[in-house]
Amino acid sequence: MSEGLDKPIQFLKGVGPRRAVLFEHLGVRTVFDLLHHYPRLWQDRHETSDLRRPAAPGLIVLRGRVLRAASRAAGPRLALYQATLATSHGKVECVWFKHLSRRFDVFRALKKEVREGADLWIVGHADPDLIGIREVRVDEHYPLEDERWRLHVARTVPVYALTEGLSQRFVRELSHAALKLAADETIDAVPPEFRTKRRLLAAPQALRGLHFPRSEAELEAARSRLAYEELLLLELAWILKRRQTRGLAKGFGYEIKRTLLSPFRQGLGFELTAAQKRVINEIFEDMRASHPMTRLLQGDVGSGKTVVALSALLLAVENGGQGALMAPTEILADQHRATLDRFLKGLPVRAISLTSRVSKKNREKLLAAVAAGEADLVVGTHALLEEGVRFKNLRLAIVDEQHRFGVRQRTTLRQKGSLIDLLVMTATPIPRTLALALYGDLEVSTIDEMPPGRTPIKTLIASPAQAMAAVRREVLQGRQAYLVYPIIEESARLDLQSAKAEFDRLSKEVFPDFKVALIHGAMPGRRKTEVMAEFSRGEKHILVATPVIEVGIDVPNATVMVIQNADRFGLASLHQLRGRIGRGAAESTCFLIADPRTPQARRRIDTMVETADGFRIGEEDLKLRGPGELLGMAQHGELTLQVADLFKDAELLAHARADADEVLSADAKLSRPEHALLRRRLLALYQSRWNWIDLA
Repeated sequence: MSEGLDKPIQFLKGVGPRRAVLFEHLGVRTVFDLLHHYPRLWQDRHETSDLRRPAAPGLIVLRGRVLRAASRAAGPRLALYQATLATSHGKVECVWFKHLSRRFDVFRALKKEVREGADLWIVGHADPDLIGIREVRVDEHYPLEDERWRLHVARTVPVYALTEGLSQRFVRELSHAALKLAADETIDAVPPEFRTKRRLLAAPQALRGLHFPRSEAELEAARSRLAYEELLLLELAWILKRRQTRGLAKGFGYEIKRTLLSPFRQGLGFELTAAQKRVINEIFEDMRASHPMTRLLQGDVGSGKTVVALSALLLAVENGGQGALMAPTEILADQHRATLDRFLKGLPVRAISLTSRVSKKNREKLLAAVAAGEADLVVGTHALLEEGVRFKNLRLAIVDEQHRFGVRQRTTLRQKGSLIDLLVMTATPIPRTLALALYGDLEVSTIDEMPPGRTPIKTLIASPAQAMAAVRREVLQGRQAYLVYPIIEESARLDLQSAKAEFDRLSKEVFPDFKVALIHGAMPGRRKTEVMAEFSRGEKHILVATPVIEVGIDVPNATVMVIQNADRFGLASLHQLRGRIGRGAAESTCFLIADPRTPQARRRIDTMVETADGFRIGEEDLKLRGPGELLGMAQHGELTLQVADLFKDAELLAHARADADEVLSADAKLSRPEHALLRRRLLALYQSRWNWIDLA
């Protein structure tokens, strides 16, 4: 890259060593990094034409002359500065708030700019419900005599992700300076033939248009260009990973001997669905290939993924290998272990559990059994990843609720054996095209059919009184119920009902004649297991819980689910919670108690009432929350999409995938000079995160 692009951020005017450290928190170390620290949104900051109808909710942008200004104390530790501004809307009161300091006048600098007779732009907020706004809480102000105001108002303005100690104004002005300094030195990572074929802007134009667009059309053209680059790099990474995996020989094979699989199938007590049979065949075919299997199994809540996974584990065991099943919570791990014990009864297969709850003495015995090959199947949580867990002959690893784990965690589990097969499972199904984009190194199997005899679950919006009346009716008929609350304990900051407080109230005042239990994530693992066992045996009528029961709970007698503050849950979580009922023959109902105050919250609640289709819910949740959060990539730093939208940019995604395949078909290691920057960008983005891209 050029000297300008490689210039450390520290040496830009106004930054210095102290602010450079703050920028490092944002991943910004050089001018190049700053140019690629894209805005997270854009604000229309043209002058507000109607104070009752701001361009953005509550956002007010005004220009005017200061008629008078003064500061005063507003409390023991708070001061305010108030100015009356003459605007085209008449007089408007503008207020700045500051915490008091004993060392100096907090408004000293403000008084120099916001003084009688000064002409200003102000940007602030007002309550949009008030008719005829006459007071604005000021966030930013710009004297007209300082030409820098042109970056911040009277245009579409970028808004950046920040860290404490950096302001929007400073980052905006610094980004503008960086564009002037080095945008033209940017060498395009996208090969010119693809820019021409896809009608894309050149990189310098795109960077200018994204940071400081002059129109909506320019912003969209710039966003599309940079989104394509993000998607191209992502698809290159996945294709390289896929080819790398397929180029390895795992050194062992499988023969379908049916010594375990046949008696397992015969003892199930039910017939597998056509979808389950198809998916099992796909997995078996993949396991019998010469290269390691890397496959995603997706299916709705209750579609029968566990039986499919167990079939794959038994194929490994009947060929002399070991299998591992990793779950994100102890409750889910316990449920899997119970399922294994039920389905493997009478078979010569030894299954053990490894969680943080296992005592030190017993743990040593179990680890010895795993290392000696005496344990065929090992079910556990993150404890399976610990260094002391060593397998004699691990052949297959399965990761359930895979979005709760990161690529590195899956890799750590896989490294417990030599080139083993990997199956990852999710109950948050998404369209196949998106699955290929997001899990590009995986083959995808989908269970798109529910087992027969499942009673549809009714979902209703209800008042607390209606929901509790339904709970009472069901319990009196011998059924059980879940009451779910978003938090464990009451909080002064959150206006939400808590599980602990409601447990006390419900057990003493509402249902004193029933047996009520409490379970939440902060309880010791052993106690959680005891509570769930009591509820499963029918010894407790009502289970008050937090979302800890979202996965891994299977009680056929439970027919009512009540979710309090349902508008505060994600769509996938709501669907998972609802999936805890409807597991028996009796009719089941999910009651949502909600007060949605945003369009997104209303959309989540409406979707839950309208459909029980996990594929539609997964797609809707992906639209609402984005792939990073929904699929567990945000917290693991695995998805590097800043501007691409996987729904909006579906066509771009298809183009990027085709172009990535074309590039690597012609230049498998990206070693040609024209691909040098593409190679550098790819390694910078993904090698340090995933540590598996081999371009040597």
